[in-house]
Amino acid sequence: MARPVVAIVGRPNVGKSTIFNRIIGDRLAIVEDKPGITRDRIYGIGEWNGKSFSIIDTGGIELDDQEPILKSIRMQAELAIEEADVIVFMCDAKDGVTGSDEEVANLLYRSGKPIVLSVNKVDNLGRMDNIYEFYNLGFGEPIAVSGSHGTGVGDLLDEIVNKLPDLEEEEYDEDIIRVALIGRPNVGKSSLVNAILGEERVIVSDVAGTTRDAIDTPFERDGQRYVLIDTAGMRKRGKVYETTEKYSVMRAMKAIERADVVLVLINGEEGIIEQDKHIAGYAYEAGKASVFVVNKWDVVVKDDKTMQNFEQKIRDHFLFMTYAPVVFLSAKTKQRVHKLLPVVQHVADHHTKRVQTHLLNDVVSDAIAINPPPTDKGRRLRINYVTQVAVKPPTIVVFVNDPDLMHFSYERYLENKIRAAFDFEGTPIRLFTRRKSDEG
Repeated sequence: MARPVVAIVGRPNVGKSTIFNRIIGDRLAIVEDKPGITRDRIYGIGEWNGKSFSIIDTGGIELDDQEPILKSIRMQAELAIEEADVIVFMCDAKDGVTGSDEEVANLLYRSGKPIVLSVNKVDNLGRMDNIYEFYNLGFGEPIAVSGSHGTGVGDLLDEIVNKLPDLEEEEYDEDIIRVALIGRPNVGKSSLVNAILGEERVIVSDVAGTTRDAIDTPFERDGQRYVLIDTAGMRKRGKVYETTEKYSVMRAMKAIERADVVLVLINGEEGIIEQDKHIAGYAYEAGKASVFVVNKWDVVVKDDKTMQNFEQKIRDHFLFMTYAPVVFLSAKTKQRVHKLLPVVQHVADHHTKRVQTHLLNDVVSDAIAINPPPTDKGRRLRINYVTQVAVKPPTIVVFVNDPDLMHFSYERYLENKIRAAFDFEGTPIRLFTRRKSDEG
Protein backbone atom coordinates (compact mmCIF):
# COMPACT_ATOMS: atom_id res chain seq x y z
CA MET A 1 0.00 0.00 0.00
CA ALA A 2 1.34 3.43 -0.91
CA ARG A 3 1.83 5.81 2.01
CA PRO A 4 -0.14 9.05 2.01
CA VAL A 5 1.88 12.26 2.30
CA VAL A 6 1.49 14.86 5.04
CA ALA A 7 3.19 18.27 4.74
CA ILE A 8 3.75 20.85 7.47
CA VAL A 9 3.57 24.42 6.16
CA GLY A 10 3.63 27.87 7.70
CA ARG A 11 5.72 31.00 7.94
CA PRO A 12 9.25 30.90 9.41
CA ASN A 13 9.87 30.35 13.14
CA VAL A 14 6.50 28.88 14.04
CA GLY A 15 8.15 25.59 15.07
CA LYS A 16 7.47 23.40 12.04
CA SER A 17 10.71 21.43 12.41
CA THR A 18 10.16 20.86 16.13
CA ILE A 19 6.74 19.33 15.49
CA PHE A 20 8.17 17.34 12.57
CA ASN A 21 10.81 15.83 14.86
CA ARG A 22 8.19 15.06 17.50
CA ILE A 23 6.09 13.17 14.97
CA ILE A 24 8.88 11.07 13.47
CA GLY A 25 10.35 10.38 16.91
CA ASP A 26 13.61 8.45 16.97
CA ARG A 27 13.55 7.44 13.33
CA LEU A 28 16.34 9.92 12.62
CA ALA A 29 18.65 7.61 14.55
CA ILE A 30 18.32 4.88 11.92
CA VAL A 31 21.56 5.91 10.21
CA GLU A 32 23.30 7.27 13.29
CA ASP A 33 26.19 4.83 13.01
CA LYS A 34 26.62 4.86 9.25
CA PRO A 35 29.58 7.01 8.21
CA GLY A 36 29.18 9.50 5.40
CA ILE A 37 25.41 9.80 5.28
CA THR A 38 23.88 13.26 5.44
CA ARG A 39 21.43 13.41 8.29
CA ASP A 40 19.57 16.70 8.10
CA ARG A 41 16.07 15.77 7.10
CA ILE A 42 13.01 17.21 5.45
CA TYR A 43 11.30 13.85 5.13
CA GLY A 44 10.35 11.13 7.59
CA ILE A 45 7.87 8.38 8.35
CA GLY A 46 5.16 8.95 10.91
CA GLU A 47 2.91 6.33 12.45
CA TRP A 48 -0.14 6.73 14.65
CA ASN A 49 -2.89 4.31 15.64
CA GLY A 50 -1.61 1.74 13.17
CA LYS A 51 -1.53 4.13 10.20
CA SER A 52 1.74 5.00 8.50
CA PHE A 53 2.37 8.14 6.47
CA SER A 54 5.21 10.10 4.91
CA ILE A 55 5.73 13.56 6.40
CA ILE A 56 7.49 16.56 4.88
CA ASP A 57 8.88 19.52 6.79
CA THR A 58 8.73 22.41 4.33
CA GLY A 59 10.78 24.44 6.80
CA GLY A 60 13.70 22.29 5.69
CA ILE A 61 13.29 23.24 2.04
CA GLU A 62 15.85 25.86 1.14
CA LEU A 63 14.71 28.43 -1.37
CA ASP A 64 16.75 31.10 -3.12
CA ASP A 65 18.18 33.61 -0.63
CA GLN A 66 17.12 36.40 -2.98
CA GLU A 67 13.45 35.50 -2.61
CA PRO A 68 11.47 37.76 -0.27
CA ILE A 69 10.18 35.93 2.79
CA LEU A 70 6.54 36.08 1.76
CA LYS A 71 7.33 34.75 -1.71
CA SER A 72 9.35 31.90 -0.21
CA ILE A 73 6.50 30.96 2.10
CA ARG A 74 4.12 30.99 -0.82
CA MET A 75 6.41 28.73 -2.89
CA GLN A 76 6.76 26.24 -0.06
CA ALA A 77 3.00 26.17 0.43
CA GLU A 78 2.54 25.54 -3.28
CA LEU A 79 4.94 22.60 -3.10
CA ALA A 80 2.97 21.12 -0.21
CA ILE A 81 -0.37 21.70 -1.92
CA GLU A 82 0.85 19.86 -4.99
CA GLU A 83 2.50 16.90 -3.29
CA ALA A 84 0.60 16.33 -0.04
CA ASP A 85 -2.60 14.43 0.69
CA VAL A 86 -3.06 16.23 4.04
CA ILE A 87 -1.57 19.62 4.98
CA VAL A 88 -0.77 20.73 8.54
CA PHE A 89 -0.97 24.52 8.66
CA MET A 90 1.25 25.61 11.55
CA CYS A 91 0.84 28.99 13.28
CA ASP A 92 2.32 30.62 16.40
CA ALA A 93 0.24 31.38 19.51
CA LYS A 94 2.73 34.02 20.69
CA ASP A 95 2.45 36.13 17.55
CA GLY A 96 -1.23 35.65 16.77
CA VAL A 97 -2.55 35.75 13.21
CA THR A 98 -0.15 37.60 10.89
CA GLY A 99 -0.37 38.78 7.30
CA SER A 100 1.83 35.86 6.26
CA ASP A 101 -0.56 33.44 7.96
CA GLU A 102 -3.45 34.93 6.02
CA GLU A 103 -1.50 34.64 2.75
CA VAL A 104 -0.85 30.94 3.33
CA ALA A 105 -4.45 30.42 4.47
CA ASN A 106 -5.76 31.85 1.20
CA LEU A 107 -3.58 29.48 -0.81
CA LEU A 108 -4.59 26.47 1.25
CA TYR A 109 -8.26 27.34 1.25
CA ARG A 110 -8.34 27.41 -2.55
CA SER A 111 -6.44 24.12 -2.82
CA GLY A 112 -9.31 21.92 -1.74
CA LYS A 113 -6.85 19.68 0.16
CA PRO A 114 -7.67 18.49 3.70
CA ILE A 115 -6.17 21.02 6.13
CA VAL A 116 -5.33 20.55 9.82
CA LEU A 117 -4.84 23.90 11.56
CA SER A 118 -2.37 23.72 14.44
CA VAL A 119 -1.21 26.52 16.74
CA ASN A 120 2.22 25.92 18.24
CA LYS A 121 3.96 27.37 21.30
CA VAL A 122 0.93 26.97 23.55
CA ASP A 123 3.41 26.27 26.32
CA ASN A 124 1.17 27.24 29.23
CA LEU A 125 -2.52 27.68 30.07
CA GLY A 126 -2.18 31.43 29.72
CA ARG A 127 -1.64 31.07 26.00
CA MET A 128 -4.75 28.95 25.44
CA ASP A 129 -6.78 32.14 25.11
CA ASN A 130 -4.54 33.18 22.20
CA ILE A 131 -5.75 30.40 19.92
CA TYR A 132 -9.30 31.66 19.44
CA GLU A 133 -8.39 34.31 16.88
CA PHE A 134 -7.13 31.51 14.61
CA TYR A 135 -10.74 30.47 14.01
CA ASN A 136 -10.80 33.49 11.69
CA LEU A 137 -8.54 31.64 9.23
CA GLY A 138 -11.51 29.50 8.25
CA PHE A 139 -10.22 25.97 8.97
CA GLY A 140 -12.35 25.12 11.98
CA GLU A 141 -11.04 24.38 15.44
CA PRO A 142 -7.30 25.03 15.91
CA ILE A 143 -5.34 22.28 17.63
CA ALA A 144 -3.12 23.72 20.36
CA VAL A 145 0.33 22.11 20.62
CA SER A 146 3.65 22.76 22.29
CA GLY A 147 6.61 21.52 20.28
CA SER A 148 8.97 22.16 23.18
CA HIS A 149 6.87 20.22 25.71
CA GLY A 150 5.19 17.72 23.38
CA THR A 151 1.68 18.52 24.62
CA GLY A 152 -1.13 18.33 22.10
CA VAL A 153 0.87 16.34 19.55
CA GLY A 154 -1.35 13.28 20.09
CA ASP A 155 -4.44 15.37 19.34
CA LEU A 156 -2.73 16.69 16.21
CA LEU A 157 -1.89 13.16 15.07
CA ASP A 158 -5.47 12.04 15.71
CA GLU A 159 -6.73 14.72 13.36
CA ILE A 160 -4.07 13.98 10.72
CA VAL A 161 -4.92 10.28 10.71
CA ASN A 162 -8.64 11.04 10.48
CA LYS A 163 -8.05 12.94 7.25
CA LEU A 164 -5.64 10.47 5.62
CA PRO A 165 -6.92 8.92 2.38
CA ASP A 166 -6.68 5.22 1.59
CA LEU A 167 -4.35 5.08 -1.39
CA GLU A 168 -4.56 2.24 -3.86
CA GLU A 169 -1.43 1.16 -5.64
CA GLU A 170 -0.92 -0.65 -8.92
CA GLU A 171 -0.32 -4.31 -8.13
CA TYR A 172 2.46 -6.11 -9.97
CA ASP A 173 3.45 -9.77 -10.02
CA GLU A 174 6.30 -10.79 -7.74
CA ASP A 175 8.57 -11.60 -10.67
CA ILE A 176 8.39 -8.05 -12.05
CA ILE A 177 11.34 -5.88 -11.03
CA ARG A 178 10.22 -2.37 -10.11
CA VAL A 179 12.96 0.15 -10.88
CA ALA A 180 12.92 3.76 -9.66
CA LEU A 181 15.10 6.48 -11.16
CA ILE A 182 16.08 9.17 -8.70
CA GLY A 183 18.51 12.05 -8.74
CA ARG A 184 18.72 15.81 -8.50
CA PRO A 185 17.34 17.98 -11.30
CA ASN A 186 19.04 17.78 -14.69
CA VAL A 187 20.93 14.53 -14.20
CA GLY A 188 19.09 13.00 -17.17
CA LYS A 189 16.36 10.83 -15.64
CA SER A 190 13.94 11.31 -18.54
CA SER A 191 16.67 10.75 -21.11
CA LEU A 192 17.70 7.51 -19.42
CA VAL A 193 14.10 6.24 -19.38
CA ASN A 194 13.90 6.84 -23.10
CA ALA A 195 17.30 5.24 -23.71
CA ILE A 196 16.37 2.12 -21.73
CA LEU A 197 13.07 1.71 -23.55
CA GLY A 198 14.47 2.55 -26.99
CA GLU A 199 12.76 0.80 -29.89
CA GLU A 200 12.41 -2.47 -27.98
CA ARG A 201 9.67 -1.27 -25.73
CA VAL A 202 7.16 -4.10 -25.41
CA ILE A 203 4.24 -2.43 -23.67
CA VAL A 204 3.60 1.06 -24.95
CA SER A 205 0.92 2.25 -22.55
CA ASP A 206 1.79 4.37 -19.52
CA VAL A 207 -0.25 3.64 -16.42
CA ALA A 208 -0.70 5.72 -13.29
CA GLY A 209 1.20 3.87 -10.61
CA THR A 210 -0.25 5.75 -7.65
CA THR A 211 -2.94 8.30 -7.06
CA ARG A 212 -0.18 10.93 -7.07
CA ASP A 213 0.69 10.61 -10.74
CA ALA A 214 4.08 8.94 -10.84
CA ILE A 215 4.32 7.39 -14.27
CA ASP A 216 4.90 3.63 -14.42
CA THR A 217 6.17 2.13 -17.65
CA PRO A 218 6.04 -1.67 -17.90
CA PHE A 219 8.34 -3.36 -20.44
CA GLU A 220 10.14 -6.64 -21.03
CA ARG A 221 13.74 -7.38 -21.95
CA ASP A 222 15.38 -10.78 -22.46
CA GLY A 223 12.47 -12.56 -20.80
CA GLN A 224 12.51 -10.40 -17.66
CA ARG A 225 9.64 -8.03 -16.95
CA TYR A 226 10.31 -4.60 -15.45
CA VAL A 227 8.41 -1.50 -14.43
CA LEU A 228 10.18 1.85 -14.62
CA ILE A 229 8.93 4.28 -11.96
CA ASP A 230 9.86 7.70 -13.30
CA THR A 231 9.87 10.77 -11.07
CA ALA A 232 11.20 12.95 -13.86
CA GLY A 233 7.90 13.07 -15.73
CA MET A 234 5.99 14.57 -12.84
CA ARG A 235 4.62 18.08 -12.89
CA LYS A 236 7.07 20.90 -13.51
CA ARG A 237 5.63 24.33 -12.98
CA GLY A 238 7.75 27.41 -13.11
CA LYS A 239 10.85 28.47 -11.30
CA VAL A 240 10.01 26.77 -8.03
CA TYR A 241 11.45 23.46 -9.25
CA GLU A 242 14.69 25.09 -10.36
CA THR A 243 15.24 26.95 -7.09
CA THR A 244 14.40 24.16 -4.65
CA GLU A 245 17.12 21.53 -4.65
CA LYS A 246 15.69 19.58 -1.73
CA TYR A 247 12.33 19.34 -3.44
CA SER A 248 13.71 16.48 -5.52
CA VAL A 249 13.88 14.44 -2.31
CA MET A 250 10.12 14.74 -1.91
CA ARG A 251 9.58 13.35 -5.38
CA ALA A 252 12.22 10.68 -5.04
CA MET A 253 10.77 9.24 -1.84
CA LYS A 254 7.47 8.33 -3.48
CA ALA A 255 9.26 6.36 -6.16
CA ILE A 256 11.75 4.77 -3.74
CA GLU A 257 9.02 3.33 -1.52
CA ARG A 258 7.46 1.44 -4.41
CA ALA A 259 10.71 0.18 -5.97
CA ASP A 260 12.74 -3.00 -5.69
CA VAL A 261 15.84 -1.45 -7.27
CA VAL A 262 16.76 2.24 -7.14
CA LEU A 263 18.96 3.83 -9.79
CA VAL A 264 20.80 6.75 -8.19
CA LEU A 265 21.75 9.04 -11.08
CA ILE A 266 24.84 11.22 -10.86
CA ASN A 267 25.86 13.85 -13.37
CA GLY A 268 29.25 12.69 -14.65
CA GLU A 269 29.96 16.10 -16.11
CA GLU A 270 29.33 18.05 -12.89
CA GLY A 271 30.50 15.44 -10.41
CA ILE A 272 29.11 14.62 -6.95
CA ILE A 273 27.40 17.23 -4.78
CA GLU A 274 25.85 17.09 -1.32
CA GLN A 275 22.35 16.77 -2.74
CA ASP A 276 23.33 13.45 -4.33
CA LYS A 277 24.14 12.15 -0.84
CA HIS A 278 20.75 13.29 0.48
CA ILE A 279 18.89 11.42 -2.22
CA ALA A 280 21.00 8.27 -2.05
CA GLY A 281 20.62 8.25 1.73
CA TYR A 282 16.87 7.84 1.41
CA ALA A 283 17.32 4.81 -0.84
CA TYR A 284 19.60 3.31 1.81
CA GLU A 285 17.19 4.04 4.66
CA ALA A 286 14.32 2.52 2.71
CA GLY A 287 16.33 -0.69 2.45
CA LYS A 288 16.29 -0.84 -1.35
CA ALA A 289 18.73 -2.48 -3.72
CA SER A 290 20.66 0.29 -5.46
CA VAL A 291 22.89 1.01 -8.45
CA PHE A 292 24.88 4.20 -8.98
CA VAL A 293 24.42 5.38 -12.57
CA VAL A 294 26.93 7.98 -13.75
CA ASN A 295 25.24 9.67 -16.71
CA LYS A 296 26.62 12.08 -19.35
CA TRP A 297 29.82 10.05 -19.51
CA ASP A 298 30.13 10.95 -23.20
CA VAL A 299 31.06 14.56 -22.39
CA VAL A 300 33.65 13.73 -19.74
CA VAL A 301 37.26 14.19 -20.82
CA LYS A 302 38.83 10.83 -20.08
CA ASP A 303 42.11 8.99 -19.79
CA ASP A 304 42.74 5.40 -18.72
CA LYS A 305 42.23 6.29 -15.03
CA THR A 306 39.13 8.52 -15.25
CA MET A 307 36.52 5.83 -14.63
CA GLN A 308 38.51 4.25 -11.82
CA ASN A 309 39.06 7.64 -10.15
CA PHE A 310 35.38 8.59 -10.42
CA GLU A 311 34.29 5.30 -8.90
CA GLN A 312 36.70 5.88 -6.00
CA LYS A 313 35.10 9.30 -5.45
CA ILE A 314 31.71 7.61 -5.24
CA ARG A 315 33.08 5.16 -2.66
CA ASP A 316 34.57 8.03 -0.65
CA HIS A 317 31.40 10.14 -0.72
CA PHE A 318 28.88 7.33 -0.20
CA LEU A 319 30.53 5.34 2.58
CA PHE A 320 27.13 4.05 3.68
CA MET A 321 26.48 2.40 0.28
CA THR A 322 29.73 0.67 -0.60
CA TYR A 323 27.70 -2.37 -1.67
CA ALA A 324 26.12 -0.57 -4.67
CA PRO A 325 27.69 -1.24 -8.08
CA VAL A 326 28.50 1.66 -10.44
CA VAL A 327 27.51 1.84 -14.12
CA PHE A 328 28.93 4.57 -16.39
CA LEU A 329 26.82 5.46 -19.42
CA SER A 330 25.42 8.15 -21.67
CA ALA A 331 21.66 8.30 -22.03
CA LYS A 332 22.09 10.76 -24.89
CA THR A 333 24.34 8.58 -27.08
CA LYS A 334 23.11 5.26 -25.55
CA GLN A 335 26.75 4.36 -24.85
CA ARG A 336 26.88 1.45 -22.34
CA VAL A 337 23.10 1.66 -21.63
CA HIS A 338 22.86 -2.04 -22.54
CA LYS A 339 24.98 -2.86 -19.47
CA LEU A 340 22.45 -1.40 -17.03
CA LEU A 341 19.56 -3.90 -16.97
CA PRO A 342 21.77 -6.96 -16.36
CA VAL A 343 23.16 -5.14 -13.30
CA VAL A 344 19.61 -4.27 -12.19
CA GLN A 345 18.59 -7.92 -12.42
CA HIS A 346 21.76 -8.97 -10.58
CA VAL A 347 21.12 -6.70 -7.57
CA ALA A 348 17.39 -7.52 -7.56
CA ASP A 349 18.29 -11.20 -7.19
CA HIS A 350 20.54 -10.38 -4.21
CA HIS A 351 17.80 -8.23 -2.67
CA THR A 352 15.59 -11.34 -2.41
CA LYS A 353 18.35 -13.81 -1.49
CA ARG A 354 17.82 -16.16 1.45
CA VAL A 355 20.69 -17.90 3.21
CA GLN A 356 20.14 -21.08 5.19
CA THR A 357 20.60 -20.70 8.95
CA HIS A 358 23.32 -23.33 9.26
CA LEU A 359 25.41 -21.65 6.54
CA LEU A 360 25.06 -18.26 8.22
CA ASN A 361 26.13 -19.72 11.55
CA ASP A 362 29.16 -21.41 9.99
CA VAL A 363 30.34 -18.05 8.59
CA VAL A 364 29.73 -16.19 11.85
CA SER A 365 31.49 -18.92 13.85
CA ASP A 366 34.53 -18.60 11.60
CA ALA A 367 34.40 -14.81 11.96
CA ILE A 368 34.33 -15.11 15.77
CA ALA A 369 37.26 -17.54 15.72
CA ILE A 370 39.33 -15.09 13.65
CA ASN A 371 38.30 -12.00 15.63
CA PRO A 372 36.56 -12.69 18.97
CA PRO A 373 34.09 -10.08 20.25
CA PRO A 374 35.74 -7.45 22.49
CA THR A 375 35.02 -7.22 26.19
CA ASP A 376 33.22 -4.31 27.84
CA LYS A 377 33.93 -3.71 31.55
CA GLY A 378 34.97 -7.33 31.93
CA ARG A 379 31.95 -8.75 30.09
CA ARG A 380 32.27 -10.37 26.69
CA LEU A 381 29.62 -10.51 24.01
CA ARG A 382 28.53 -14.07 23.34
CA ILE A 383 26.82 -14.79 20.03
CA ASN A 384 24.48 -17.77 20.31
CA TYR A 385 23.21 -18.04 16.76
CA VAL A 386 22.08 -16.02 13.75
CA THR A 387 19.18 -16.45 11.35
CA GLN A 388 17.75 -14.60 8.36
CA VAL A 389 14.16 -13.48 9.01
CA ALA A 390 13.26 -11.46 5.89
CA VAL A 391 14.23 -10.36 2.39
CA LYS A 392 13.91 -7.02 0.53
CA PRO A 393 16.32 -6.23 2.15
CA PRO A 394 17.97 -9.35 3.60
CA THR A 395 17.38 -9.04 7.35
CA ILE A 396 19.41 -11.04 9.83
CA VAL A 397 18.88 -11.38 13.58
CA VAL A 398 21.89 -12.05 15.80
CA PHE A 399 20.92 -13.63 19.14
CA VAL A 400 23.37 -12.73 21.92
CA ASN A 401 23.73 -12.78 25.68
CA ASP A 402 23.42 -8.96 25.95
CA PRO A 403 22.64 -6.65 23.00
CA ASP A 404 24.33 -3.73 24.80
CA LEU A 405 27.65 -5.50 24.36
CA MET A 406 27.38 -5.45 20.54
CA HIS A 407 29.56 -2.58 19.40
CA PHE A 408 28.82 -0.99 16.04
CA SER A 409 32.29 -1.79 14.72
CA TYR A 410 31.87 -5.50 15.50
CA GLU A 411 28.43 -5.54 13.92
CA ARG A 412 29.95 -4.04 10.78
CA TYR A 413 32.70 -6.67 10.89
CA LEU A 414 30.07 -9.43 10.94
CA GLU A 415 28.15 -7.80 8.10
CA ASN A 416 31.31 -7.61 5.99
CA LYS A 417 32.03 -11.30 6.61
CA ILE A 418 28.48 -12.25 5.64
CA ARG A 419 28.72 -10.13 2.50
CA ALA A 420 32.01 -11.69 1.51
CA ALA A 421 30.64 -15.21 1.99
CA PHE A 422 27.29 -14.85 0.22
CA ASP A 423 27.67 -11.99 -2.28
CA PHE A 424 24.99 -9.47 -1.38
CA GLU A 425 26.21 -6.94 -3.95
CA GLY A 426 23.73 -4.15 -4.56
CA THR A 427 21.54 -4.60 -1.49
CA PRO A 428 21.77 -3.33 2.07
CA ILE A 429 21.73 -5.92 4.83
CA ARG A 430 19.88 -5.24 8.06
CA LEU A 431 21.47 -6.75 11.16
CA PHE A 432 19.48 -6.70 14.41
CA THR A 433 20.84 -7.83 17.76
CA ARG A 434 18.42 -9.56 20.13
CA ARG A 435 18.78 -11.12 23.55
CA LYS A 436 18.46 -14.91 23.47
CA SER A 437 15.19 -15.66 25.24
CA ASP A 438 16.62 -18.17 27.70
CA GLU A 439 19.39 -15.83 28.80
CA GLY A 440 18.83 -14.12 32.12
